Amino acid sequence: MQRYTISLEDKLAAQFDDWISRHGYQNRSEAVRDLLRDRLGKEALDDAPASSQCLACVSYVYDHHARELGRRLTNGQHRHHDLTVSTLHVHLDADQCFEVALLRGESGQVLMQAESLVAERGVRHGKVHVVPIAKAISAGHSHAPKHPRTAKAR
Repeated sequence: MQRYTISLEDKLAAQFDDWISRHGYQNRSEAVRDLLRDRLGKEALDDAPASSQCLACVSYVYDHHARELGRRLTNGQHRHHDLTVSTLHVHLDADQCFEVALLRGESGQVLMQAESLVAERGVRHGKVHVVPIAKAISAGHSHAPKHPRTAKAR
């Protein structure tokens, strides 16, 4: 691990400390690490080819009485079943539903599917959160190091 020292104006430092407190961080270092990971991840997605792998969490609220909306959303997910890992459907009240779809695949395709779900006529409060995934993870490799003898046997 490397240590960095930075200087902040008093006002910026106070705003940052307030932000840290509101978000429940135990210390400045972990807050800075998360901010860096977030920014670098977004940049990696922006700079990556459409074929790079990612995960997306798509959440949205919709009125299930809206004409054919539930059917359109479901059909869109079935058309791209290869991208849809899982969905969660929650009945908020007599009229509104909340859905979360977890998508995984090539970032170009995942983003198109995510945006099409949120853009469907009648969907409200839609959000898309995209996370780049490393090649080793997307290929199904675990984080655990393999024992040398086990790795050779494969």
